[in-house]
This record gives sequence, C-alpha cells and structure tokens, in this order.
Amino acid sequence: MQLGAVFPQTEIGADPSGVRDYAQAAEALGYEHLLVFDHVLGADPSKRESWERPYSHTDLFHEPFVLFGYLAAITEKIQMTTGVLILGQRQTALVAKQAAEVDVLTGGRLRLGIGIGWNFVEYEALGEDFSNRGRRSVEQIRLMRALWTQEVVDFKGRYHQVSHAGINPLPIQRPIPIWFGGGADQVVRRIGRMGDGWFPQFQPDSEGQARIAEMREYAKAAGRDPMSIGIEGRVSVSSGGPEEWGKAAEAWAEAGATHLSVNTMRADLKGPDQHIDAIRRFKEAVSG
Repeated sequence: MQLGAVFPQTEIGADPSGVRDYAQAAEALGYEHLLVFDHVLGADPSKRESWERPYSHTDLFHEPFVLFGYLAAITEKIQMTTGVLILGQRQTALVAKQAAEVDVLTGGRLRLGIGIGWNFVEYEALGEDFSNRGRRSVEQIRLMRALWTQEVVDFKGRYHQVSHAGINPLPIQRPIPIWFGGGADQVVRRIGRMGDGWFPQFQPDSEGQARIAEMREYAKAAGRDPMSIGIEGRVSVSSGGPEEWGKAAEAWAEAGATHLSVNTMRADLKGPDQHIDAIRRFKEAVSG
C-alpha cells in the first residue's frame, strides 16, 4: 500500500514555516502522499438553531490548491491529494484549470479526490446549488476530463457549456486521477462507473469488505476492471498505539486497499512538531 499522511488542517496553524516543516518531514520520512481536507467557509453555530456538524468558523482550513502551489516549490516527490475537494460548490472550468496548474508545477503529482459535501452554508456563499450537487458532479467530472485531455473543448450539458475553448497549460497527467469520497449508494455506483479510486468512510471489517465488493460489481457492470479502482483506507493515531495501528494497516491490506493514510488530528497534539512525531511513530509501527 502507498502510505500517506493526512495534513493536519485544523491543528497545523497559519505559520508558513509549520506548514513547510510538516510537509518536508513527511516526505523525508518516506510518506508518498499528503492528503488535504477542504472547507472554504465555516458557519457560526451561535447564529443557527442547531449545528451538529464537525466544523465551524473557528476551525482553520488552508485552501488546497493554494497550499499545493506552495508545497510544489518546497517538496520534490510527495504526491498532493485532496481528500476531498468539495467539487459541487466550485466552478468546474476553474477547478480544471487550478488542478492542471498544480499538476504542472508538481511534475504530475496531483490526485484529485472529490465529493459533494454537506455544508449548505458554503454552497449558499459560493453561489452554487446545494440541491442538485450530486447529479451535477457527474457532468463536472466529464467536463474536467475533457478539459484535461483536449486542447479545445466543445461541450454542452445540462449544467455547463464550453464553446470551443480550452485550458493552457494542459496537465502532465491526462487526465488527472479522480477519486471519490462518500459512501451513499448513488456514490458507490458512480465510483464503479467512473472513479479512479475511493476514500471509503468505514472500517475494513466484513461489512466494509462487502461494500468494496459491491462497488467492484458496479465496475464490472460498466465494463471496467474493478481492480483498477484504488481504495484508500485511513487510520487515526487516536485509535490506540503502535500495535493497534499495525493491526489496522494489516486489515486494510487484507481488504484490498491500495493506499493508506494516517490522521493525527483530534489526538490532543499541539503544533507541527507533535504531529511530525506522530507520523514518525506511525511509520515505524506499520513499516516494521
């Protein structure tokens, strides 16, 4: 499995030196990708009747594409991964352009994980429709892949129109790999039909393995090789110690995961140095 580290968005802080130190340490430790969460805005819970959501306006989030532009200049080989970018709340052609630029500046090191999200407050603020975000995302993916592989695109869909235009420069990867987050039935079907990979939100137990098998059946039905679709598991350092981390990594390997990432957030760690130490200990535990 390719081993990655979840960039500790909400706990890394806003000091550029901390961001630099963490990314360079992850690369030096042999991690093969950095996985970055995404939120553009956070809602103020005090202004709402109820807000039972994991993030608010007090949680810090670095913007993924800007972050990757910075990391492109200070790293050499570690892959940049969004896990996941909320595609439906963004303009499709602009995402395609930004992703292509990151791919060029990193020498083909971008993996674009996408999702439709849950934060209607962000959709409202960014001027996109929350109610049709799932259906629209399918068309968004088709348009992005066209923009990444053709110099001139003529596209007319239900939600998008591009009249004989294209992005320049095109990415190195043509197309850039698109991975999906989420686990709703319609999302699992989309992964089987058109995804390059999946960030599943479950454990690699019998139920999780059955869900992966279901996705692979959808891939077969679409005439695709199901084993060509990547699976990225995730382990939190808060879930135990080195022994538990090793067992979790083995379970994901047995479930057929191609990638595995470690999440150090919500483990009572303070500052970049403690997060760096945590990914060092995790790497030692699973690489044994």
